[in-house]
Amino acid sequence: MRGWDTVSTYPARAVVDFAAIRHNVRTLRARASHAEVLAVVKADAYGHGLVPSARAALTGGATWLGVAQAAEALALRAAGIGPGEARILTWLHAPGVDFAALLEADVDVSVAAPWAVDHVVAAARATGRTARVHLKVDTGLGRNGVMAEDLDSVLPGLLKAEAEGAVRLVGLWSHLALADEPDHPSVRAQQVVFDDVLERAERSGARLEVRHLANSAATLTAPALHYDLVRPGLAVYGMSPVPQIASPSELGLVPAMTVEASLATVKRVRAGQGVSYAHLYTTAQDTVLGIVPLGYGDGIPRHASGGSAGPGGPLLVGHGDDARTVRIAGRVCMDQVVLDLGPDAAEQAGDTVRLFGVDEPLPGGGTAPTAQDWADAAGTISYEITTRLGARIPRVHIDTEGA
Repeated sequence: MRGWDTVSTYPARAVVDFAAIRHNVRTLRARASHAEVLAVVKADAYGHGLVPSARAALTGGATWLGVAQAAEALALRAAGIGPGEARILTWLHAPGVDFAALLEADVDVSVAAPWAVDHVVAAARATGRTARVHLKVDTGLGRNGVMAEDLDSVLPGLLKAEAEGAVRLVGLWSHLALADEPDHPSVRAQQVVFDDVLERAERSGARLEVRHLANSAATLTAPALHYDLVRPGLAVYGMSPVPQIASPSELGLVPAMTVEASLATVKRVRAGQGVSYAHLYTTAQDTVLGIVPLGYGDGIPRHASGGSAGPGGPLLVGHGDDARTVRIAGRVCMDQVVLDLGPDAAEQAGDTVRLFGVDEPLPGGGTAPTAQDWADAAGTISYEITTRLGARIPRVHIDTEGA
Protein backbone atom coordinates (compact mmCIF):
# COMPACT_ATOMS: atom_id res chain seq x y z
CA MET A 1 0.00 0.00 0.00
CA ARG A 2 1.23 3.48 -0.80
CA GLY A 3 2.07 5.78 2.09
CA TRP A 4 0.66 9.18 2.98
CA ASP A 5 2.41 12.38 1.88
CA THR A 6 5.70 12.40 3.79
CA VAL A 7 7.12 15.61 2.34
CA SER A 8 6.13 17.73 5.32
CA THR A 9 5.66 15.04 7.97
CA TYR A 10 7.67 12.60 10.01
CA PRO A 11 7.79 9.23 8.18
CA ALA A 12 5.58 7.64 10.82
CA ARG A 13 2.44 8.50 12.74
CA ALA A 14 0.23 7.32 15.57
CA VAL A 15 -3.40 7.56 14.51
CA VAL A 16 -5.81 7.86 17.44
CA ASP A 17 -9.51 7.30 16.82
CA PHE A 18 -11.83 9.19 19.16
CA ALA A 19 -14.70 6.92 18.13
CA ALA A 20 -12.85 3.95 19.64
CA ILE A 21 -12.32 5.78 22.94
CA ARG A 22 -15.99 6.73 23.13
CA HIS A 23 -17.00 3.15 22.29
CA ASN A 24 -14.72 1.73 24.97
CA VAL A 25 -16.04 4.08 27.64
CA ARG A 26 -19.62 3.18 26.72
CA THR A 27 -18.66 -0.50 27.03
CA LEU A 28 -17.08 0.11 30.44
CA ARG A 29 -20.09 2.09 31.62
CA ALA A 30 -22.32 -0.84 30.74
CA ARG A 31 -20.03 -3.18 32.71
CA ALA A 32 -19.89 -0.78 35.68
CA SER A 33 -23.66 -0.90 36.19
CA HIS A 34 -24.51 1.61 38.94
CA ALA A 35 -20.99 3.02 39.33
CA GLU A 36 -19.73 6.17 37.64
CA VAL A 37 -16.69 5.97 35.36
CA LEU A 38 -13.44 7.82 36.02
CA ALA A 39 -11.36 7.66 32.84
CA VAL A 40 -7.67 7.60 33.68
CA VAL A 41 -5.84 9.94 31.30
CA LYS A 42 -2.46 10.11 33.04
CA ALA A 43 0.80 9.88 31.07
CA ASP A 44 -0.63 11.85 28.13
CA ALA A 45 -3.63 9.51 28.12
CA TYR A 46 -1.35 6.46 27.85
CA GLY A 47 0.37 8.12 24.90
CA HIS A 48 -2.88 8.96 23.05
CA GLY A 49 -3.01 12.69 23.79
CA LEU A 50 -4.19 14.11 27.13
CA VAL A 51 -6.84 16.71 26.29
CA PRO A 52 -8.42 15.22 23.14
CA SER A 53 -8.59 11.76 24.71
CA ALA A 54 -10.15 13.20 27.86
CA ARG A 55 -12.82 14.94 25.80
CA ALA A 56 -13.56 11.73 23.90
CA ALA A 57 -13.89 9.81 27.16
CA LEU A 58 -16.32 12.39 28.53
CA THR A 59 -18.50 12.25 25.42
CA GLY A 60 -18.47 8.46 25.81
CA GLY A 61 -20.01 8.78 29.26
CA ALA A 62 -17.19 9.24 31.77
CA THR A 63 -18.02 11.78 34.47
CA TRP A 64 -14.61 11.86 36.15
CA LEU A 65 -11.05 12.14 34.85
CA GLY A 66 -8.02 10.82 36.73
CA VAL A 67 -4.36 11.82 36.48
CA ALA A 68 -1.28 11.09 38.55
CA GLN A 69 0.38 14.50 38.45
CA ALA A 70 -0.86 17.96 39.40
CA ALA A 71 0.36 19.45 36.11
CA GLU A 72 -1.86 17.06 34.16
CA ALA A 73 -4.93 18.10 36.15
CA LEU A 74 -4.19 21.79 35.66
CA ALA A 75 -3.67 21.23 31.92
CA LEU A 76 -7.14 19.70 31.65
CA ARG A 77 -8.73 22.64 33.44
CA ALA A 78 -6.69 25.12 31.36
CA ALA A 79 -7.99 23.43 28.22
CA GLY A 80 -11.52 24.35 29.26
CA ILE A 81 -12.73 21.13 30.90
CA GLY A 82 -14.62 22.72 33.77
CA PRO A 83 -16.03 21.29 37.01
CA GLY A 84 -19.48 21.18 35.44
CA GLU A 85 -18.17 18.87 32.73
CA ALA A 86 -16.04 16.55 34.86
CA ARG A 87 -14.60 16.10 38.31
CA ILE A 88 -10.82 15.68 38.07
CA LEU A 89 -8.78 13.70 40.59
CA THR A 90 -4.99 13.88 40.90
CA TRP A 91 -3.23 11.51 43.29
CA LEU A 92 0.55 11.36 43.25
CA HIS A 93 2.26 14.24 45.03
CA ALA A 94 5.57 15.02 46.69
CA PRO A 95 6.21 17.88 49.12
CA GLY A 96 6.27 21.14 47.21
CA VAL A 97 3.25 20.45 45.01
CA ASP A 98 1.13 23.57 44.48
CA PHE A 99 -2.04 22.46 46.21
CA ALA A 100 -3.30 26.05 46.15
CA ALA A 101 -3.36 26.02 42.34
CA LEU A 102 -5.25 22.72 42.35
CA LEU A 103 -7.85 24.06 44.78
CA GLU A 104 -8.27 27.24 42.75
CA ALA A 105 -8.90 25.05 39.69
CA ASP A 106 -11.48 22.97 41.61
CA VAL A 107 -9.46 19.75 41.32
CA ASP A 108 -9.99 16.89 43.76
CA VAL A 109 -6.73 15.89 45.47
CA SER A 110 -5.66 12.62 47.02
CA VAL A 111 -3.66 12.45 50.23
CA ALA A 112 -1.53 9.46 51.17
CA ALA A 113 0.54 10.68 54.13
CA PRO A 114 0.23 13.00 57.16
CA TRP A 115 2.37 15.70 55.50
CA ALA A 116 -0.11 15.88 52.62
CA VAL A 117 -3.01 16.51 54.98
CA ASP A 118 -1.12 19.41 56.56
CA HIS A 119 -0.21 20.91 53.18
CA VAL A 120 -3.74 20.60 51.77
CA VAL A 121 -5.25 22.20 54.87
CA ALA A 122 -2.72 25.05 54.66
CA ALA A 123 -3.59 25.61 51.00
CA ALA A 124 -7.30 25.61 51.79
CA ARG A 125 -6.84 28.24 54.47
CA ALA A 126 -4.62 30.35 52.23
CA THR A 127 -7.03 30.29 49.28
CA GLY A 128 -10.30 30.30 51.17
CA ARG A 129 -11.33 27.28 49.08
CA THR A 130 -12.64 24.07 50.62
CA ALA A 131 -10.41 21.23 49.45
CA ARG A 132 -12.11 18.16 48.02
CA VAL A 133 -9.97 15.31 49.36
CA HIS A 134 -9.74 11.57 48.64
CA LEU A 135 -7.85 9.46 51.18
CA LYS A 136 -5.64 6.80 49.57
CA VAL A 137 -5.24 3.66 51.68
CA ASP A 138 -2.72 0.90 50.97
CA THR A 139 -4.76 -2.29 51.33
CA GLY A 140 -1.97 -4.60 50.24
CA LEU A 141 -0.31 -3.31 47.08
CA GLY A 142 2.65 -1.99 49.06
CA ARG A 143 2.90 1.21 47.08
CA ASN A 144 1.56 4.74 47.63
CA GLY A 145 -1.07 5.15 50.33
CA VAL A 146 -1.56 5.17 54.11
CA MET A 147 -1.27 1.69 55.57
CA ALA A 148 -4.60 0.48 56.91
CA GLU A 149 -3.18 0.12 60.41
CA ASP A 150 -1.99 3.74 60.25
CA LEU A 151 -5.40 5.18 59.38
CA ASP A 152 -5.50 7.14 62.63
CA SER A 153 -2.40 9.08 61.56
CA VAL A 154 -4.45 10.96 58.96
CA LEU A 155 -8.19 10.45 59.41
CA PRO A 156 -8.68 12.47 62.62
CA GLY A 157 -6.82 15.43 61.09
CA LEU A 158 -8.96 15.30 57.97
CA LEU A 159 -12.20 15.14 59.93
CA LYS A 160 -11.08 17.99 62.19
CA ALA A 161 -10.27 20.11 59.13
CA GLU A 162 -13.64 19.16 57.64
CA ALA A 163 -15.42 20.37 60.77
CA GLU A 164 -13.61 23.69 60.34
CA GLY A 165 -14.68 23.91 56.69
CA ALA A 166 -11.13 23.66 55.29
CA VAL A 167 -11.65 20.30 53.57
CA ARG A 168 -14.39 17.96 52.46
CA LEU A 169 -13.45 14.28 52.66
CA VAL A 170 -15.28 13.13 49.54
CA GLY A 171 -13.56 9.85 48.74
CA LEU A 172 -11.70 6.86 50.09
CA TRP A 173 -9.85 4.61 47.69
CA SER A 174 -7.21 1.98 47.11
CA HIS A 175 -5.54 0.08 44.27
CA LEU A 176 -5.27 -3.63 43.54
CA ALA A 177 -2.04 -5.58 43.17
CA LEU A 178 -3.28 -8.49 41.03
CA ALA A 179 -6.58 -7.43 39.50
CA ASP A 180 -5.41 -8.97 36.22
CA GLU A 181 -5.65 -12.35 38.00
CA PRO A 182 -9.28 -12.17 39.16
CA ASP A 183 -9.15 -15.43 41.12
CA HIS A 184 -5.96 -14.57 43.01
CA PRO A 185 -6.63 -14.62 46.78
CA SER A 186 -5.01 -11.19 47.19
CA VAL A 187 -7.93 -9.56 45.34
CA ARG A 188 -10.45 -10.71 47.93
CA ALA A 189 -7.98 -10.01 50.74
CA GLN A 190 -7.61 -6.41 49.63
CA GLN A 191 -11.37 -6.03 49.39
CA VAL A 192 -11.74 -7.21 52.99
CA VAL A 193 -9.18 -4.63 54.17
CA PHE A 194 -10.86 -1.92 52.09
CA ASP A 195 -14.30 -2.68 53.51
CA ASP A 196 -12.87 -2.62 57.04
CA VAL A 197 -11.23 0.77 56.45
CA LEU A 198 -14.48 2.11 54.99
CA GLU A 199 -16.39 0.98 58.05
CA ARG A 200 -13.85 2.55 60.39
CA ALA A 201 -13.86 5.82 58.48
CA GLU A 202 -17.64 6.06 58.35
CA ARG A 203 -17.93 5.11 62.02
CA SER A 204 -15.56 8.00 62.75
CA GLY A 205 -17.87 10.42 60.94
CA ALA A 206 -16.69 10.37 57.32
CA ARG A 207 -19.52 11.19 54.89
CA LEU A 208 -18.10 9.87 51.65
CA GLU A 209 -19.40 10.68 48.18
CA VAL A 210 -17.38 7.98 46.41
CA ARG A 211 -15.58 4.79 47.34
CA HIS A 212 -13.36 3.41 44.58
CA LEU A 213 -11.12 0.41 44.09
CA ALA A 214 -11.61 -1.04 40.58
CA ASN A 215 -9.12 -0.48 37.76
CA SER A 216 -9.66 -1.71 34.17
CA ALA A 217 -9.29 -5.38 35.05
CA ALA A 218 -11.64 -5.23 38.04
CA THR A 219 -14.15 -3.14 36.09
CA LEU A 220 -14.35 -5.89 33.48
CA THR A 221 -14.10 -8.97 35.71
CA ALA A 222 -15.17 -8.17 39.30
CA PRO A 223 -18.57 -6.45 39.74
CA ALA A 224 -18.29 -6.75 43.53
CA LEU A 225 -15.40 -4.27 43.43
CA HIS A 226 -17.19 -1.50 41.55
CA TYR A 227 -18.47 0.45 44.59
CA ASP A 228 -19.44 4.02 43.56
CA LEU A 229 -16.75 4.72 40.98
CA VAL A 230 -14.53 2.65 38.70
CA ARG A 231 -11.17 3.86 37.37
CA PRO A 232 -10.40 2.20 34.01
CA GLY A 233 -7.24 3.28 32.25
CA LEU A 234 -5.88 0.79 29.73
CA ALA A 235 -9.33 -0.41 28.67
CA VAL A 236 -10.37 3.15 27.78
CA TYR A 237 -7.84 2.92 24.94
CA GLY A 238 -9.02 -0.48 23.80
CA MET A 239 -6.35 -2.80 25.17
CA SER A 240 -7.06 -5.84 27.29
CA PRO A 241 -5.98 -5.64 30.95
CA VAL A 242 -6.37 -9.44 31.12
CA PRO A 243 -4.74 -10.67 27.88
CA GLN A 244 -4.36 -14.17 29.24
CA ILE A 245 -8.16 -14.32 29.62
CA ALA A 246 -9.58 -12.32 26.73
CA SER A 247 -8.51 -10.21 23.77
CA PRO A 248 -9.79 -6.66 23.23
CA SER A 249 -12.41 -7.85 20.73
CA GLU A 250 -13.58 -10.56 23.12
CA LEU A 251 -14.08 -7.87 25.77
CA GLY A 252 -15.91 -5.61 23.35
CA LEU A 253 -13.03 -3.12 23.20
CA VAL A 254 -11.53 -1.42 20.15
CA PRO A 255 -7.84 -0.36 20.18
CA ALA A 256 -7.76 3.40 19.66
CA MET A 257 -4.18 3.73 18.41
CA THR A 258 -2.66 2.56 15.14
CA VAL A 259 1.06 3.15 14.58
CA GLU A 260 2.25 3.26 10.97
CA ALA A 261 5.48 4.09 9.17
CA SER A 262 6.71 4.47 5.60
CA LEU A 263 9.38 2.10 4.35
CA ALA A 264 12.54 4.13 3.79
CA THR A 265 14.58 1.64 1.78
CA VAL A 266 13.85 -1.69 0.10
CA LYS A 267 16.76 -3.72 -1.27
CA ARG A 268 17.77 -7.22 -2.30
CA VAL A 269 20.54 -9.05 -0.43
CA ARG A 270 22.23 -12.42 -0.67
CA ALA A 271 21.81 -15.39 1.62
CA GLY A 272 24.14 -15.15 4.62
CA GLN A 273 23.87 -11.37 4.94
CA GLY A 274 24.16 -10.21 8.54
CA VAL A 275 21.49 -7.68 9.51
CA SER A 276 21.85 -4.66 11.84
CA TYR A 277 24.24 -4.26 14.79
CA ALA A 278 26.07 -7.36 15.99
CA HIS A 279 24.47 -9.40 13.18
CA LEU A 280 21.99 -11.08 15.53
CA TYR A 281 20.08 -12.08 12.41
CA THR A 282 21.47 -13.56 9.20
CA THR A 283 19.43 -14.05 6.04
CA ALA A 284 18.75 -17.71 5.30
CA GLN A 285 18.24 -17.12 1.58
CA ASP A 286 18.41 -14.43 -1.07
CA THR A 287 15.76 -12.01 0.11
CA VAL A 288 14.42 -8.46 0.30
CA LEU A 289 15.11 -6.22 3.29
CA GLY A 290 12.90 -3.28 4.20
CA ILE A 291 14.08 -0.42 6.42
CA VAL A 292 11.50 1.13 8.77
CA PRO A 293 12.57 4.60 10.03
CA LEU A 294 11.59 4.04 13.66
CA GLY A 295 13.75 2.85 16.54
CA TYR A 296 14.28 3.03 20.26
CA GLY A 297 14.55 6.82 19.94
CA ASP A 298 10.84 6.65 19.07
CA GLY A 299 10.02 4.29 21.90
CA ILE A 300 10.33 1.05 19.94
CA PRO A 301 11.55 -1.46 22.56
CA ARG A 302 15.11 -2.64 21.98
CA HIS A 303 14.01 -5.90 23.59
CA ALA A 304 11.85 -6.42 20.49
CA SER A 305 14.97 -7.16 18.43
CA GLY A 306 14.84 -10.35 16.39
CA GLY A 307 17.49 -13.00 16.02
CA SER A 308 18.91 -16.00 17.76
CA ALA A 309 17.27 -15.03 21.06
CA GLY A 310 13.78 -15.11 19.58
CA PRO A 311 11.39 -13.45 17.13
CA GLY A 312 11.30 -9.68 16.93
CA GLY A 313 8.41 -7.27 17.10
CA PRO A 314 5.68 -7.88 14.47
CA LEU A 315 4.68 -5.52 11.66
CA LEU A 316 1.89 -5.74 9.10
CA VAL A 317 3.10 -5.34 5.51
CA GLY A 318 1.31 -5.59 2.17
CA HIS A 319 -2.40 -5.05 1.67
CA GLY A 320 -5.50 -6.98 0.69
CA ASP A 321 -4.85 -10.65 0.07
CA ASP A 322 -1.10 -9.97 0.30
CA ALA A 323 -1.27 -8.56 3.85
CA ARG A 324 1.00 -10.50 6.17
CA THR A 325 2.91 -10.16 9.42
CA VAL A 326 6.71 -10.07 9.39
CA ARG A 327 9.07 -9.74 12.32
CA ILE A 328 11.94 -7.36 13.03
CA ALA A 329 15.18 -8.88 11.75
CA GLY A 330 18.18 -8.02 13.88
CA ARG A 331 18.72 -5.41 16.53
CA VAL A 332 16.44 -2.41 17.02
CA CYS A 333 18.53 0.74 16.40
CA MET A 334 17.94 4.28 17.61
CA ASP A 335 16.16 5.37 14.43
CA GLN A 336 15.44 2.26 12.38
CA VAL A 337 14.57 -1.40 12.29
CA VAL A 338 14.96 -3.94 9.48
CA LEU A 339 12.39 -6.36 8.11
CA ASP A 340 13.10 -9.51 6.12
CA LEU A 341 10.26 -9.17 3.61
CA GLY A 342 11.01 -12.46 1.84
CA PRO A 343 12.38 -13.29 -1.61
CA ASP A 344 9.14 -12.49 -3.45
CA ALA A 345 8.36 -9.20 -1.72
CA ALA A 346 6.71 -6.54 -3.85
CA GLU A 347 6.94 -3.70 -1.32
CA GLN A 348 8.56 -0.42 -2.35
CA ALA A 349 10.09 2.54 -0.54
CA GLY A 350 7.24 4.76 0.63
CA ASP A 351 4.81 1.92 1.24
CA THR A 352 3.07 1.88 4.61
CA VAL A 353 3.73 -0.74 7.26
CA ARG A 354 1.77 -1.01 10.50
CA LEU A 355 3.39 -1.73 13.84
CA PHE A 356 0.18 -2.26 15.77
CA GLY A 357 -3.50 -1.42 15.81
CA VAL A 358 -6.81 -3.29 15.72
CA ASP A 359 -6.64 -7.09 15.95
CA GLU A 360 -8.33 -7.63 12.58
CA PRO A 361 -8.15 -11.04 10.86
CA LEU A 362 -5.63 -11.54 8.07
CA PRO A 363 -6.32 -13.38 4.79
CA GLY A 364 -3.69 -16.01 5.52
CA GLY A 365 -4.88 -16.59 9.08
CA GLY A 366 -4.12 -14.97 12.39
CA THR A 367 -4.71 -11.32 13.19
CA ALA A 368 -2.94 -8.04 12.56
CA PRO A 369 -0.32 -7.08 15.17
CA THR A 370 -1.52 -5.42 18.36
CA ALA A 371 0.17 -3.57 21.21
CA GLN A 372 -0.11 -6.81 23.19
CA ASP A 373 1.81 -8.68 20.48
CA TRP A 374 4.58 -6.10 20.83
CA ALA A 375 4.48 -6.47 24.59
CA ASP A 376 4.86 -10.23 24.23
CA ALA A 377 7.82 -9.79 21.86
CA ALA A 378 9.54 -7.35 24.23
CA GLY A 379 8.73 -9.16 27.46
CA THR A 380 6.64 -6.32 28.85
CA ILE A 381 3.00 -5.15 29.02
CA SER A 382 0.84 -3.29 26.51
CA TYR A 383 0.66 -0.27 28.85
CA GLU A 384 4.36 0.33 28.24
CA ILE A 385 4.12 -0.01 24.47
CA THR A 386 1.81 2.98 24.01
CA THR A 387 3.01 5.17 26.88
CA ARG A 388 6.66 4.94 25.83
CA LEU A 389 5.91 5.93 22.24
CA GLY A 390 8.23 8.83 21.42
CA ALA A 391 7.06 12.44 21.24
CA ARG A 392 8.62 12.87 17.80
CA ILE A 393 6.02 10.52 16.32
CA PRO A 394 3.09 12.79 15.36
CA ARG A 395 -0.29 11.96 16.87
CA VAL A 396 -3.00 12.21 14.26
CA HIS A 397 -6.48 12.36 15.78
CA ILE A 398 -9.43 11.16 13.74
CA ASP A 399 -13.09 10.39 14.39
CA THR A 400 -14.36 7.48 12.30
CA GLU A 401 -17.78 7.74 13.93
CA GLY A 402 -18.27 11.14 12.37
CA ALA A 403 -16.55 10.34 9.06
